[in-house]
Amino acid sequence: MVKKKGEVKIQIKDLNLYYSDFHALKNINMDIRANRITALIGPSGCGKSTLLRTLNRINDTIDGVKITGEILINGKNIYGENMQVDRVRKEVGMVFQRPNPFPLSIYNNIAFGLEINRMVKSRKETDKIVQESLEDVLLWDDLKNNLKMSALNLSLEQQQRLCVARVIAIKPQIILLDEPCSALDPKSTTNLEELMQEMKQKYTLVIVTHNMQQAARLSDDTAYMFMGNLIEFDETSIIFTNPSKKETDDYVSGRFG
Repeated sequence: MVKKKGEVKIQIKDLNLYYSDFHALKNINMDIRANRITALIGPSGCGKSTLLRTLNRINDTIDGVKITGEILINGKNIYGENMQVDRVRKEVGMVFQRPNPFPLSIYNNIAFGLEINRMVKSRKETDKIVQESLEDVLLWDDLKNNLKMSALNLSLEQQQRLCVARVIAIKPQIILLDEPCSALDPKSTTNLEELMQEMKQKYTLVIVTHNMQQAARLSDDTAYMFMGNLIEFDETSIIFTNPSKKETDDYVSGRFG
């Protein structure tokens, strides 16, 4: 486990998750530090996306799911009895594998979350946040004269950036990304990775990726998972050059998986 200096943003304690009788996550313990990119790696079906989705309680929507243990964000257990799920999902935004813009205008894609969460009181305030959000994902200059255009007409990279802008508009502290580059071409992937590097100045990012090269070049910390177990979690430079577990070394070197 990573035990380094720096503010701990997310504490995962003795986390277990069951899909009915299937034990999908097994006694996970992790401290995820603020303003860093943490990558979750491992073969398909190892629990990466399941773990990611526990961090904003999306798994709650699946029938038969049972969770034990704790996940603390800023010291508060998001599975506590008095914790409101809507509040958790406002603080912990999510970007999915394929871009999923709403079938609305570019402007309304971003304004939607602001209005649902009652975060704005005027059109002027909405305009300001829409502009700032698009600036943060480097889309404003390209789209400022086409805000009424359907978001579905954008390129895949622009759609994914818009989805990031939609998330950051509601001012989360943490952003989860579930293979956000898998539908993108290499150039668009590079562009999105550069954006994520800039974003960690303001946010804590947790990313699921099957791409070992991406995890190595992008993340600060890396967790290797296998069959629902957290095998090893440390700084990325250690995981890829001097892991403590043979299983980790076999996976990152390509001898397994």
